[in-house]
Amino acid sequence: MATVEASSSDGKGQGVETPVTYYRLEEVAKRNTSKEIWLVIHGRIYDITRFLNEHPGGEEVLLEQAGADASESFEDVGHSSDAREMLKQYYIGDVHPNDLKPESGNKDPSKNNTCKSCWSCWIFPIIGAILLGFLYRSYYMSESKSS
Repeated sequence: MATVEASSSDGKGQGVETPVTYYRLEEVAKRNTSKEIWLVIHGRIYDITRFLNEHPGGEEVLLEQAGADASESFEDVGHSSDAREMLKQYYIGDVHPNDLKPESGNKDPSKNNTCKSCWSCWIFPIIGAILLGFLYRSYYMSESKSS
């Protein structure tokens, strides 16, 4: 069952209310055939039935993900910005807030700049610099002994 609520999504904070339709995951799961196919990508629901025959990767790929959260598969393929723009025309609503996973607060993972293993962000460059310093020093020392 769909729920419609008002949401200020103009991004300017001017209070423009636009209705957002929320769907439960059970409702999305029912839409998993070639006659009606819905996908969830980053908490947003898309009715891609019209796009099924046009998908460059073939309809089988979409049917495998039908009625489910396809966010990971969508990102793994590495869709272009044009593909992301095309999604907008198939948007029909959002996943109901009660069905969202806690970690799915950020709908665009490309804007998530947190380092998953932060120690590797600084330890590998430091070790590399130390090794290069030793190699340079040993090369310099061997050159000075041979002269």
